[in-house]
Amino acid sequence: MNQTWLGIDPGLATIGWAFLVEVEEAEVRLLEFGTIETSKQLTTSERLLEIEQDMVELIAEFRPAHIAIEMPFFGRSIKAAGGILQAFGVINLVCYRDLGVLPIYLHQSSWKCHLGYGKADKNEVAGIVQVLFDLETLPIDDSVDAIGIGYAGLCGLRNNIG
Repeated sequence: MNQTWLGIDPGLATIGWAFLVEVEEAEVRLLEFGTIETSKQLTTSERLLEIEQDMVELIAEFRPAHIAIEMPFFGRSIKAAGGILQAFGVINLVCYRDLGVLPIYLHQSSWKCHLGYGKADKNEVAGIVQVLFDLETLPIDDSVDAIGIGYAGLCGLRNNIG
């Protein structure tokens, strides 16, 4: 049985998401990908509600068996940390409440290393993803990272954090 994976690049303003499935051993198919975007004109609570509602719709459609999510890292710039961590919590809640799935958490550098270069920027990740999935075009947005995150999780990458 093919088991669907959901890769998530979390955020408050933009969440990247991607659904992938292994169709044969070592052959992965990209099913769908996109972003959830919330308006800065909304309050944080309104944005979190929108994220919750959109996540419920997404997982109801694809019913992933596994979820890989990037663990937020803030370094010295933590201005947006509160909102991102709240969105991260809402995403975790929906995954567990609606699917009973505990996501695996991946560090940014580890899933990027899995693609070939731990410090790859979004354009470089997009180039790798285009080759992996034989895509003609690919938007340069957070969905690109979500594809990489989901792919790394599907391939067995684990960071043992969380």
